[in-house]
Amino acid sequence: MTDWTDPDTFAQALERVETKEKGNCFEDFEEGDLIEHDPGLTLTEWGNESWMSQTLNHDPAYWRTDAAAERGFDEPPIHPDYLTAATLGITVEDLSEKGGYFLGRTDVRFPGTPVYAGTELHVESEVVNCATSSSRPEYGIVSWRTRGRDAETGEVLCSYERTNMIPRREPVATDGSGAAAAEEDDDPELPEEFIAPEGGYYEDFAEALETADNENAAVAYRHERGRTQDDVTVASLPLATLNTAKQHHNVDVMSDSPSGDIVTYGDVTRSTALGHARSDEQTWREVGFDDESFHTFVAVGDTVYAFTRVLEAEDDASSDDAGTVTFEHIAFNQDDEPVYSGTRTAEIRKRSN
Repeated sequence: MTDWTDPDTFAQALERVETKEKGNCFEDFEEGDLIEHDPGLTLTEWGNESWMSQTLNHDPAYWRTDAAAERGFDEPPIHPDYLTAATLGITVEDLSEKGGYFLGRTDVRFPGTPVYAGTELHVESEVVNCATSSSRPEYGIVSWRTRGRDAETGEVLCSYERTNMIPRREPVATDGSGAAAAEEDDDPELPEEFIAPEGGYYEDFAEALETADNENAAVAYRHERGRTQDDVTVASLPLATLNTAKQHHNVDVMSDSPSGDIVTYGDVTRSTALGHARSDEQTWREVGFDDESFHTFVAVGDTVYAFTRVLEAEDDASSDDAGTVTFEHIAFNQDDEPVYSGTRTAEIRKRSN
């Protein structure tokens, strides 16, 4: 009788059996395909508070009923960062579980009405583009338009377009040219002066921009806090959003990768940097995000810091109590290397008259 648990016997069996693979390859996607992601996720108070606390997002309107009521909410709502991460996490098994570089995300938008705990999130993705990678024959490039909906009402709660490199089953012939390399700039044209706002209200950002317009200056500053990545941020938070990508959970597979270990979910890195930034703002409401890029991996032991540049301020918002500000946020690690960047539009509270 064969002893299947004998180490030599079992090793031979492993070599011969078929592996039931997860995820899809580039060839499985075709422009126009609509993918309804089978997992659903009920957005819970526990999940929301776990995400916010671990990424240092401490806006009281998402924690306290009195602060929520002041903002016009019935109760503390679901934070847009958790909503975004949950929307993407649900899609991973169908779209990007095979691996490949996350090239970027843009047009991240939310409804004008708040989303509350208990909402059941259903997600669908439409393939909007498939392209060959000229520099990496083993990969293709796929873009999806993803929408997270309220399962009861059908309302779109979060939508965005993201682009990934996706492994091919068979490499294709390319010219090998790849993208043109950017020329080194030994003397970057930085402004002569960097201005930091006096405070975190809308008027502070508007006044700093006005001052910078009259000088060779930019409104840019760094945030003091840092958050070192640990087992909770690297492994637990992705699992809470149903993000099953091996990059976050399989140390064995990732031991041969450039990081040498599992890496942080990009939305954890992003939300941590935004949490640092929001700690120096009087945020009223998130409007949306554009041109998000993830520049290099973040692993256990790396520390995420944040840098902010203020791009625009407009006295126009959904409430007379706020104005709209557009920021560029850059997350960077302990070696001062950028790991994430993106533009963010948010309504910022005005000072009380």
